[in-house]
Amino acid sequence: MNRNGINAVEISDVWKKFNIYQNRTRSIKERLIFWGRQHVEEFWALKNINLLVPTGKTIGLIGRNGSGKSTLLKLVSRILYPSRGQIFVKGRVSTLLELGAGFHPDFTGRENIFLNGSILGFSRREINLRLNDIIEFAELGDFIDNPVRNYSSGMYMRLGFSVAVHVKPDILLIDEVLAVGDLAFQEKCLVRIRDLQKQGKTIIFVTHSPAQVRELCDLAVWLDHGEIRSFGAAEQVVADYTAFLGGAIY
Repeated sequence: MNRNGINAVEISDVWKKFNIYQNRTRSIKERLIFWGRQHVEEFWALKNINLLVPTGKTIGLIGRNGSGKSTLLKLVSRILYPSRGQIFVKGRVSTLLELGAGFHPDFTGRENIFLNGSILGFSRREINLRLNDIIEFAELGDFIDNPVRNYSSGMYMRLGFSVAVHVKPDILLIDEVLAVGDLAFQEKCLVRIRDLQKQGKTIIFVTHSPAQVRELCDLAVWLDHGEIRSFGAAEQVVADYTAFLGGAIY
């Protein structure tokens, strides 16, 4: 695959394998007795993924649970690495994946802003410059100085999203978190995403909402059992996916 300035992310022949260990032993005695006889099963979460994400576009990843959406997002963010293939990313990446990812439960919200920002590759000075904006956007009030172990899932999402969008990323990766929290804050998040789109940022997000893909995305990818089933204009991919779901047998 030829890299160029047109694409923010280029994914070339990517495969991702996980080893699933069967009959896990629990004691030292059992480990000695069954040494070398533990059964390992290979699970290919992603298979032969080839994808170009143009700079400045918003792309939605859709598909049923277990289709590989979150795994693909983690590969792009470099939380995971491919078993085969290559991924090229151009620009600064900010991620908002599982709720609480990058947070320490015993640190306050304020302390976790610095922790999360440093994980994303930002200096303390850069975070300080954005600290007040992050706190104001999160709308956590006095909870910002409480340990995040006391936070609800909605409060986690507020803080995580606020950090992710205020560190001025070139590429923003979001995994399902827009489904968490109250409707007013969800709408606030969507407004912020539209602002980033106007700024020419690249956004990749996982969602189970076809309506969100239609509303926000230029492009969409439908993943099924780790493979790309359809890729193209968001409206067409969503139509393909919803038609499939209408005839699916569960």
